[in-house]
Amino acid sequence: MSKVLITFAGGVGSVTGANFLLQVDDTKILIDCGLIQGSREADLKNREPFPYEPRDIDYLFVTHSHMDHIGRIPKLVREGFRGEIYSTPVTKEIATFMFADALSVMRIHEKERDLAPLYEQQDVDQALSQWKEIPYHESKTFGGFSVFARDAGHILGSAMLEFTLDIGGAQKKLVFTGDLGNSPSLLLRDTEKITDADYLVMESVYGDRNHENKDEREEKFAQIVKETIARNGTLVIPAFSLERTQMILYLLNNLMEDGHVPEVPVYLDSPLAIKITEVYGRVSKHFNDEVKKEILGGDDIFDFPTLKRTMKREESEKIAHIPGAKIVIAGSGMSEGGRVAYHEADFLPDPNNTLLLVGYQGVGTLGRKLIEGLKSVKIHKKEIKVRARIEEILGFSSHKDMDHLIEFVEHTKGTVKKVFVCMGETKSSTFLAQRLRDYVGVNAVVPEEGDVIEFN
Repeated sequence: MSKVLITFAGGVGSVTGANFLLQVDDTKILIDCGLIQGSREADLKNREPFPYEPRDIDYLFVTHSHMDHIGRIPKLVREGFRGEIYSTPVTKEIATFMFADALSVMRIHEKERDLAPLYEQQDVDQALSQWKEIPYHESKTFGGFSVFARDAGHILGSAMLEFTLDIGGAQKKLVFTGDLGNSPSLLLRDTEKITDADYLVMESVYGDRNHENKDEREEKFAQIVKETIARNGTLVIPAFSLERTQMILYLLNNLMEDGHVPEVPVYLDSPLAIKITEVYGRVSKHFNDEVKKEILGGDDIFDFPTLKRTMKREESEKIAHIPGAKIVIAGSGMSEGGRVAYHEADFLPDPNNTLLLVGYQGVGTLGRKLIEGLKSVKIHKKEIKVRARIEEILGFSSHKDMDHLIEFVEHTKGTVKKVFVCMGETKSSTFLAQRLRDYVGVNAVVPEEGDVIEFN
């Protein structure tokens, strides 16, 4: 009989910073090691020591390649971790681009804020040398436990990780959901069902609210595009480079092909998003059947005649001076830095323009402030008047909403003994846990950072 402990080292009371320590007897296993994001204190928190000794960790399993799940891995390596890292093959490939982009941002911050990078290129290279692959639906056995990866449907390569281990003298299944996809997705396959979990560690980003449905989402998006173009304005879309940008490109491609919106210039102004979109274009096997059919029919789903990719900063800087209606897609998704901040400074003062937010906006971020209706915001130390229209579509989220999170747990209510509700703001996690107790009848709790649970 194994001694099994879980320490909630991160990803509780917050959407970001996912980091869970699972101990099976003397074996120490991390699930995710993400950046803390979305607050002014994040840079300082990311520099704090880990609440465990990195060199003592034997394995690290990664659910997906968003930075709030992988962003501190090179720091972990820098501080002595030499164990094996496992993820799906696509997650590893995308992680290489994510780390390169993060490092370039850190070097900018080093100059602007006198803030030393969390890690250097050699730490990234070392991490990738330790990184192995675990494909979907293949069980891998280690000493004292086995791991099985299922499709989470969140982003390309995202996985739920099922750990089978000896608890109380019997084989039990502990599932780390990572982030769960907003099925049906525009692009990806649906989140797989979990029907036999004994314990769940699950996300709750939207645990207290629901999204628009697919038809409402696409109708609202098309309407915003048409109205902005009719005003001869610029539509600025701050979008996460991974998944959200590809969804927006796919939708714009379809809307323009079908004649539902006018064909205007669309600027994909993000080197990272351009590189990741190339990866998406190579792995159609992970897409849903409808998208696969379009690709087989000869449609390049992420390209259309008016799309312009701007890799160089000089190209980006020219966009503000190009007359006429246009659409600009740029990072970061929460408007915290990146090229989109320059576009916001240029376009927010004009009432003919629109800023469309299509993802989660962390507390304290510029994106959250714009949603809350601030009429003046500070960008690059300058006060910018907000006269442009501010719109939000939650339905583009690649996270399940409240009702679908509840439905996900319902599939395993016959076996699940405890649900740990994490990876969400405290309000959202607490609300979802209460709903799960009241409507599904499961034992759902919200851990606090540093909590240690022993399974028996």
